[in-house]
Amino acid sequence: MPRTSFAGSLSSPKVDVVIDTGNHLLNHTVDGFLKIGTVAAAKTAVEETFHVVRRGSVSKHNLEDALKKMCKEGAYWGTVAGVYVGMEYGIERVRGTRDWKNAMIGGALTGALISAVSSNKGDKIITDAITGGAVATAAEFLNYLT
Repeated sequence: MPRTSFAGSLSSPKVDVVIDTGNHLLNHTVDGFLKIGTVAAAKTAVEETFHVVRRGSVSKHNLEDALKKMCKEGAYWGTVAGVYVGMEYGIERVRGTRDWKNAMIGGALTGALISAVSSNKGDKIITDAITGGAVATAAEFLNYLT
């Protein structure tokens, strides 16, 4: 009996845009902002495309709304990522070591800061800090697997 097979590999894309501000902390922060902001904008573009296809019509108003959402989401996600990357890098420099604890502390500080800026108070800021630390630590542990 004839058999066919398929072999191939899938690798993640490697995109590097280097912006040298002359400051390592600022370089990391800008890099995080740009990379994650781009992911958020792309996510929003795909969602908006899905909605347009589902409705079956497109208009100039739909395109303008989609562009506004892409910019808003990109700026928000990029800002959060930039703050986190900057925090983690700064903590690494202060502690003088590179380990998962930097991610945990950076995530917790970022979660608390973003929560406070969003006009949250008290317990909500604490729970957001715990969530930020947990998510950042989990992501760091996933990086060890690859």
